[in-house]
Amino acid sequence: MGILGKLFGIKSIDFREMLQRGAVIVDVRTPAEYNSGHIQGSINLPLQTLSSSMGKLQKDKPIITCCASGMRSGSAKAMLKSNGFKEVENGGGWTSLRNNI
Repeated sequence: MGILGKLFGIKSIDFREMLQRGAVIVDVRTPAEYNSGHIQGSINLPLQTLSSSMGKLQKDKPIITCCASGMRSGSAKAMLKSNGFKEVENGGGWTSLRNNI
């Protein structure tokens, strides 16, 4: 972790390691956005329907959320964590996440 990370408490997340442990990538963009390009193996659960779709996910399995920029995936992370999902990380924009895994 760099000096800014230490100063501000920012942790480095190893998304590859999470995937090796069976993490699921949840893309919270709209179906149209998802169909225009996505990370292979990810599942599309749009943010506006996430609360009714949580039953499709396992609470004890690591989850990486992503969207177009990281805003909706940040909201999705908070929503999942507040509903008892144990390990959820915001992967940010799907294109940058794809380049980091």
